Amino acid sequence: MRRRLSWPLLLAVLLSVGVLVPTVFIPLARGAVTVSFQDLEESLTCQCGCGLTVHGCNHLQCGSALPLRQEIRDQMALGKSKEQILAYFKDKYGEKILSAPTTSGFNLVAWITPFALVALGGVFVAVTLMRWSGRGGPATGTPTPAHVASPYDKVLEKELKDFDA
Repeated sequence: MRRRLSWPLLLAVLLSVGVLVPTVFIPLARGAVTVSFQDLEESLTCQCGCGLTVHGCNHLQCGSALPLRQEIRDQMALGKSKEQILAYFKDKYGEKILSAPTTSGFNLVAWITPFALVALGGVFVAVTLMRWSGRGGPATGTPTPAHVASPYDKVLEKELKDFDA
């Protein structure tokens, strides 16, 4: 049985592609990605121990977020790109200041492992569902067991006849 694609779903997919291409892929191809202050704040982890980004730190007079924000402004004033600014902070404070691990070396495992585990789990679920649903069917050449008469069958038939009467 072939299922038809509904028009609203097709329209939603086309609109999504129509929005993504001009807003994401074309600027990336041109290299015209501008850096914003908030984007840089989100890329750095606050060092006060709150575990949030510099942008998300909710301490009023945070001894870490306020100086980091000023450093971000100073680096932006020098006209550096996002990658240069993040490299500056990585060199000064170490890799722990970055809110996302870099995609090189051992950190590549941190990026790949969650996706690989989700894919592996999906395969496991699919195989399990196919086995449970009996999609594979019984193995060919295996005889199905015939009904074996038991001594209780006659008693059951007699009881059923008496019950109906």
